[in-house]
Amino acid sequence: MACSDGAKSMSESLLVIDGISRHFGGVTALAEVSFSVAAGEVHALIGPNGAGKTTLIHQISGAQRPDAGRIVFCGEDVTALPMHTRVQRGMARSWQITNVFNRLTLLDNVVLAVKGRQRDWGSGFRFWQPVDDEQALIDEARCWLAEVGLGERERSLAGSLAHGEQRQLEVVLALATKPKLLLLDEPMAGTGPEESERMVALIGKLARHVTILLVEHDMDAVFRLADRLSVLVGGRLVCTGLPDEVRAHPEVRRAYLGEDA
Repeated sequence: MACSDGAKSMSESLLVIDGISRHFGGVTALAEVSFSVAAGEVHALIGPNGAGKTTLIHQISGAQRPDAGRIVFCGEDVTALPMHTRVQRGMARSWQITNVFNRLTLLDNVVLAVKGRQRDWGSGFRFWQPVDDEQALIDEARCWLAEVGLGERERSLAGSLAHGEQRQLEVVLALATKPKLLLLDEPMAGTGPEESERMVALIGKLARHVTILLVEHDMDAVFRLADRLSVLVGGRLVCTGLPDEVRAHPEVRRAYLGEDA
């Protein structure tokens, strides 16, 4: 790889992807992918359709297990840990397809997410009890909704929101777990220009408080937000580096940005 790996070594990183491979039958989705994400940065993962980006996010979040390699988070090998345990360790994600409880209010959605990060489901909260019995949970949920500008919509049903607002709500659900690392899988997918601009502003705001690994096709947004980028092509990592380094990389220009990018 011609690009640098930035100032941080793997030993100083919040997340280390070390030789991850994943196969589906005879198809290689990921081939010995290795890079690191430094604490406090926005690290973008880009590449053309079918490059393996979402597959890699599945490995990192615990939705799938790699065939080879390891994932180290906060100095701990989490490769064999299930998704809910990784959430408890401080890892949260949004999904490429919006994933909220459409028949619940925004407030109820976030209350459930706040409770979901707690390990003891037997104390205080009962899943089918009214959430109004849990004032501390409600107060915290309201704070998260206000953080992303959805506070005035707390009593609206999630299914009534515009698509961009549902994407914002999904980010709130991830934030409510109080993650050290936030995995955002195409948060601007299906949004219009105004909605995308609001999401860019939100991610920029969140980046002051949490490390972000961002998968996104909107290159304007990526280069505005990312401190470093990693590029996948055909399941293979071709470059990790600073935005200007990645933008100038010849294989990146051919495979993703285009010759005249």
